[in-house]
Amino acid sequence: MAASNRIRFLLNDAEVALSDLRPDETLLDYLRLRRSLRGTKEGCAEGDCGACTVLVGRLTGDGLVYESVNACIRFLGSLHGCHVVTIEHLRGAEGGLHPVQQAMVDFHGSQCGFCTPGFVMSLYALWMRRAEPSDAEIEKALQGNLCRCTGYEAIVKAARAISTYGAVAGDALATERAAIEGNLRAMNDGRRVEIGSGKDRFVIPADVDDLAAVLEAEPQATIVAGATDVGLWVTKFMREIAPVVFISHLNELHQIEERDGVISIGACVSYTEAFEALAGRIPAFGPLIDRIGGEQVRNMGTIGGNIANGSPIGDTPPPLIALGARLTLRKGSERRTIALEEFFIDYGKQDRAPGEFVERVEVPVPAAGAHFAAYKISKRRDEDITAALGAFHMTLDGDGNVADIRIAYGGMAATPKRAANVEAALRGKPWKTETVEAAIAAYKRDFSPISDMRASADYRMLAAQNLLRRFLIETSGTTRPFQVARHEAA
Repeated sequence: MAASNRIRFLLNDAEVALSDLRPDETLLDYLRLRRSLRGTKEGCAEGDCGACTVLVGRLTGDGLVYESVNACIRFLGSLHGCHVVTIEHLRGAEGGLHPVQQAMVDFHGSQCGFCTPGFVMSLYALWMRRAEPSDAEIEKALQGNLCRCTGYEAIVKAARAISTYGAVAGDALATERAAIEGNLRAMNDGRRVEIGSGKDRFVIPADVDDLAAVLEAEPQATIVAGATDVGLWVTKFMREIAPVVFISHLNELHQIEERDGVISIGACVSYTEAFEALAGRIPAFGPLIDRIGGEQVRNMGTIGGNIANGSPIGDTPPPLIALGARLTLRKGSERRTIALEEFFIDYGKQDRAPGEFVERVEVPVPAAGAHFAAYKISKRRDEDITAALGAFHMTLDGDGNVADIRIAYGGMAATPKRAANVEAALRGKPWKTETVEAAIAAYKRDFSPISDMRASADYRMLAAQNLLRRFLIETSGTTRPFQVARHEAA
């Protein structure tokens, strides 16, 4: 079958077919500049403020799923076979306001109004999946939406009341779902899509085998899954990214399964998709995932992308390394599996050959009785980039000695890194205050952190040491106070 030279998707209630688009064209620019749909706002252009929030419906193994996403960093080319829903599509009975909109009006949830469409769309996504959400669920859904007028209390009140204005079953996305799903399945005809050449070239592979073939032919192509990082390369750094290969549509890379105590996670599994599997089997993962960006970012960002990007402050590599995760890489028809910690070689350098891609990560579930924790340090609790992150995985023997321990940090070195000397200082020793305090000196043999806008080197070192102390307190029940120096600002 010949390749197609256009993408097809639904925009609100109309089908769109495009062949005149660049690989770095964002959904936000398309909506505002080409379609004059200006209810979707540009605030930050980096996925932080939520003013650009729209819904994207995509076909999964469980049917059609709608998620809130940041249009400012979502590339138009990644929307092939999807349904894009903007604020203009919302409607209530007999042409009136939609239940979400009416609740926002009646509870005075809009002040200056700039951020309001984004809040409405985030609440719309929440309402469709949970008609009567708890306050915690409302706050989680709105993590990625910022209001400069501080109208959060009124917005939360509106969120509680939405279902008093209408039922989810009567919403257009519910009543028309079968027809929408049928249209999207027809668009996904199993063909590769190739558009443009040179700086305007991008490819949407037909399946994972086709992805392998594309990357063998174009090994220097930029692979884009969730675009939560690559999007900023374009909007903030004006980088050229072509040729681009979009992969978020590949259902084979969205698979999650557990076998013999190992959770296998496909490279395109989003943080949202991974939450149930990881938090359900490894509870400490839940609070960490909840602090990765806002809900829009978690719906887009992927576990595989967080690994492949190789950032020293990526949130998932340290806990995965501490758990002993392994990575499967594929080039053509050949696969190899390595320990995740071996993938990170140096800053910006990973053990990935040209044309090779991350296919999946395998995460061992901690054994019964093992202790596991992950702690994130950031200036702001929610929706902030990590300054330092520590992950700890430990087993004790019958006498309370450290039988084995794996400690990994992000933000402390040029790559996510094990604290090998600290581990050696703890292994075989009694798990108590004196052992931990004796091991603290080994941190300076493992790490030489840098100072930057997020934290000073001294702060990072002290925070990393204190995370080990916290892990001891939480796993031993000790109440003995530590005699530690505090970091004093100069």
